[in-house]
Amino acid sequence: MKLGFEHTYAALPARFYARVEPAKVADPQVVIFNRALATELRWDPDMDERQAAALFSGNELAQDSTPLAMAYAGHQFGTFVPQLGDGRAILLGEVRDRHGVLRDVHLKGSGRTPFSRGGDGRAALGPMLREYLISEAMHALRIPTTRSLAVVTTGEQVYRTEALPGAVLTRVAASHIRVGTFQYFAARGDQEAIKELLDYVIDRHYPEARDAAVPALAVLEAITARQAALIAEWMRVGFIHGVMNTDNTALSGETIDYGPCAFMDRYDPKTVFSSIDLGGRYSYTNQPGIAQWNLARLAETLLPLIDADEQRAIELATEVIEGFVEQFETAFLVHMRRKIGLVSAEDGDADLISLLLAAMQQAQADFTLTFSKLSRAAQSPIEDAALYELFTAPADIDGWLQAWRARLVLDPQTPAERAETMRLANPEFIPRNHRVEAALQAATAGDMQPFHALLGILQRPYEQQPDAAEFTQPPPPSEEKYKTFCGT
Repeated sequence: MKLGFEHTYAALPARFYARVEPAKVADPQVVIFNRALATELRWDPDMDERQAAALFSGNELAQDSTPLAMAYAGHQFGTFVPQLGDGRAILLGEVRDRHGVLRDVHLKGSGRTPFSRGGDGRAALGPMLREYLISEAMHALRIPTTRSLAVVTTGEQVYRTEALPGAVLTRVAASHIRVGTFQYFAARGDQEAIKELLDYVIDRHYPEARDAAVPALAVLEAITARQAALIAEWMRVGFIHGVMNTDNTALSGETIDYGPCAFMDRYDPKTVFSSIDLGGRYSYTNQPGIAQWNLARLAETLLPLIDADEQRAIELATEVIEGFVEQFETAFLVHMRRKIGLVSAEDGDADLISLLLAAMQQAQADFTLTFSKLSRAAQSPIEDAALYELFTAPADIDGWLQAWRARLVLDPQTPAERAETMRLANPEFIPRNHRVEAALQAATAGDMQPFHALLGILQRPYEQQPDAAEFTQPPPPSEEKYKTFCGT
């Protein structure tokens, strides 16, 4: 069977990757298959289930597949590791989707590779279903992300703190090139490889940079702009990535790697979910600064290609990296204006938004529910009562509501237009952590019904779904202290 694979990355020199084949598994069974994504890839959405199980477990390879594990390095929690690479993942090839865009097809949990660093190369069912659920929820929220095509159980167990059912995820991405990919070659002083990698990134993601006066600088500018836009998108929905290492910073501008990630319930800028982020490096509020830090690490690898004069190269790169702050703040302000129902711009808007967030933090108000209820209050002051319920006392938010309504008078929208602006900016449904865990526990025990039900709800995040109203609610106090784990 041929799937139309191309192999542009495999055409790069051999030191960019290791040729590997997925490990065979005992009894592959399809748990979930993304028919809509298969259609996007121009594949049969009604593919025979046994064939899908064989292909997406790695037991069989398409005739035109050339599997490989990609090499990369990375800063992990600020500490540089010169060799990481795909330790449990394999790139099967690239597929040109129905829009002509080249996309990677990648198995995760497919066995050991030369980059496994002592790991077993396997994955458990729960974390793979978690990545499927969260990545598809992010896609529905209109946030750039890798996608999930399939999860296949292996019929084998993996051993973490306990024995767990094994699984393989098939991930689809614009590419899997990371900041850490450039760092891998920079750590080895391999300037030739950095130049070849840059040319590849230009051809695949930033062709407009080819004709720039300094292509390397133009690419850095473009990647910086995409990262600023991406982090602003995360922040507008209360998403916390949890492990923003440079090896998890995709140069395509997509969200990649859904390990210790989660969505914030009560608004607290210092929120951290990752069990290993003891210092709060990757907290909600730190995400813009960390993204800028990661971009600086990328810039360091590109300096010789920016200018032969190192000092001049540093000055040019620094200007780009410093520009991240304004780009992020501009994008975030645009999002937050829409979240409070504004399409025009006034000088005091940033202060108005800051005052709302401060009131939310003081009251520990739920992030998503606050904006959802505010959307209703925009249509009628009668709805203020529902908003008050999120705060300790009406006085905590009453003054802000008066200032907000005074600002709305200056905005050109009609009430109906404002309601639509806010509907498209404020999701009703996010992957509430307690709901995700309940669905994953049931799935691991063999019951996929809660998972499918939750997925269906999350695929329509901006719609009111009266039958699913309970899924808008935050967790009970007993489930608020939520921690996520890497899954390896």
